[in-house]
Amino acid sequence: MSSFQLSAQKRVAQGSSASRRLRRAGKVPGIIYGGGQAPEVIELDHNQLYQGLRKEAFHSSVLNIDLEGKTEQVLLRDFQVHAYKPLALHVDFQRVDAAQRLHQKVPLHFVNGDLAPGVKLSGGQIAHVLAELEISCLPTDLPAFIEVDLKNLAVGESLHISQLTLPQGVTALLHHGDQPVVSCIVKKGGASGETSEEPAASPAA
Repeated sequence: MSSFQLSAQKRVAQGSSASRRLRRAGKVPGIIYGGGQAPEVIELDHNQLYQGLRKEAFHSSVLNIDLEGKTEQVLLRDFQVHAYKPLALHVDFQRVDAAQRLHQKVPLHFVNGDLAPGVKLSGGQIAHVLAELEISCLPTDLPAFIEVDLKNLAVGESLHISQLTLPQGVTALLHHGDQPVVSCIVKKGGASGETSEEPAASPAA
């Protein structure tokens, strides 16, 4: 579990006009909900939040929010950014209960692709099928990412979710069955694609 820290204040004024004033003051409106408690509307420092949003682990970690002296442990659930400016416009957080398992998508990190026999010996290429995996675990067991080792992947083979080595306490959620995560395929124009039909002769004039 990562140790991202944010500071926030309770937000009194609400509505679109109040939100615009907050943004002009370098703040971002947000909300904390869930955990059997009433939703809490908040405001956060824009630069602190935006720097967090730029980090991959921020999106899949339990975050600590200091809300006027009270620490809230939350997950990032939604956020909006400006279409073309580096501006965060709104953010949603969900409270987590340390005793209850949570469902969260975490990114997959692929390693040793250049050592895979299918690449090194057979001239294949790695084809990524999934970029993230939905898991279930306690908040204290939540990984920032899951590593996928490709060092034994041969050409024509795939690694499926069930073949991944997951951290202790982490379970993959198989909503769509035991999907392939990554495959090693023959490059276009490679050995398996070199045979082709002779072009048809042009009809006589």
